[in-house]
Amino acid sequence: MMNLHSTAAQLVTLAAEGEGGGNHNSLNPLVTGGSAFLILLLLLWITTRFNRDR
Repeated sequence: MMNLHSTAAQLVTLAAEGEGGGNHNSLNPLVTGGSAFLILLLLLWITTRFNRDR
């Protein structure tokens, strides 16, 4: 059974290996967030078109 110290050491090693960020070069956060925002606005607009009883 692993103790707390060896578990913490393994987690530190795992965290140090992942310092690259993990983002793909073609993924722009501004474009991704803007696209998600526009899709959500479109879904909100569609929902309000079907809910005309209020």
